Amino acid sequence: MNFSIFTPENTQEVINVFTTVFSASEGEEEGRSIGNLVSNLITKTDPDDLIGFVAVDKGSILGAIFFSRLTVPSGQVAYILSPVAIATEVQGTGIGQRLINYGLAYLKSQDVSLVFTYGDPRYYSKTGFQQISEKVVQAPFPLSQPIGWLAQSLDGEPIKAMSGSSQCVEALSDPGYW
Repeated sequence: MNFSIFTPENTQEVINVFTTVFSASEGEEEGRSIGNLVSNLITKTDPDDLIGFVAVDKGSILGAIFFSRLTVPSGQVAYILSPVAIATEVQGTGIGQRLINYGLAYLKSQDVSLVFTYGDPRYYSKTGFQQISEKVVQAPFPLSQPIGWLAQSLDGEPIKAMSGSSQCVEALSDPGYW
């Protein structure tokens, strides 16, 4: 298994991975929705505000993740991990955690201070994410599942409470995702 930075040549294969994975787990409509989200992230996000990573085995992409810039009130360099997809047939083998850790190590090397995600705390805690209250850092939109608002510091400093709202990239600026 090799991990690398997403390149535009991977676009269609990555979109297909997300569409297939989410169709299998959440239904075809959700699969199309997440496939469209990924397409929009890739095509509408300034390249300086988006970093993707892929897991490749035997020439096929088995997983992909994206980190996009999250503007926080403190002005610290922050990204949000969303979305994540690992091919159904290899889920539960640790590929997702290894891919996320690979991405986090890269972000740390780029002097990113904070990383957020919105998802299952049981899964993301395995890669260092911890639940965070919106009283500490507000999400860009009201959360349907506040328990899933997660963050971690990459610079070793504690996450301090911030006054004001955060802002995500355009592709994630849909309250339906939150």
